[in-house]
Amino acid sequence: MVTTETKLTVPDQVLFRDLAGEAVLLELDSGRYYGLNESGTRMWSLLAQYGRIGLALRDLLQEFDVPPERLEKDLLFFVETLASRKLLNLHEEIP
Repeated sequence: MVTTETKLTVPDQVLFRDLAGEAVLLELDSGRYYGLNESGTRMWSLLAQYGRIGLALRDLLQEFDVPPERLEKDLLFFVETLASRKLLNLHEEIP
């Protein structure tokens, strides 16, 4: 289960290119391209920078005027979707 405590990494086979605020992700193994809008690009950038969902959420809450519960739900769904397409690796926190 993905939570705000989940750590993540970008696999070596994923390329990211920012195109003036929007982005393209390429998963090299499948050859599939994925486009991200401005919000998705910002989420991706923070997730890749921090490697932690909670830290990305913290910054996004400062940038977007949206209820915290809604933003958290959307970010977790975004991460789950990217992971299901092999664009992110998820690592559970071990106590």
